[in-house]
Amino acid sequence: MFKNTVKELLNTALEERQDLFLIDFNVNEANHIKVLLDGDNGVLVEDCMFVSRAIEHNLDREEQDFSLEVMSAGATSPLVNKRQYKRHIKRTIEVKTASNTYEGVLANVTDDEILLEWKAREPKPVGKGKVTVKKQANIAYGDILEAKIMIKF
Repeated sequence: MFKNTVKELLNTALEERQDLFLIDFNVNEANHIKVLLDGDNGVLVEDCMFVSRAIEHNLDREEQDFSLEVMSAGATSPLVNKRQYKRHIKRTIEVKTASNTYEGVLANVTDDEILLEWKAREPKPVGKGKVTVKKQANIAYGDILEAKIMIKF
């Protein structure tokens, strides 16, 4: 019952802010509310405060004791929503599928799949030595077990 009320308040806030979207939502037995957000343009502290207020100001602490935590998906959080991929085009990501692990630049995103590109050193077709070749892979969202942004310094 309490969880449904919180979910409705959260949905109302996200309807008002179409650039934000939900990654994870949980209310435990102790009424600790945890909301994890991401956004098409990233998530600012002000965005978390907006969602927090939208929930907290519409609940009565006299009726229900609760704690509330609203956070943005961190840089090391796996990508779990199709909308997250669009924001990371041209960044290096690691994608695990059932058969392979790829690391490359996210070159394109469609409604069905992503395109990764990377360079690899391979033996020359003729003669000794190696040559750098450009590789790419189209990976369907359904085949992705985990995808993470690779942070490079």
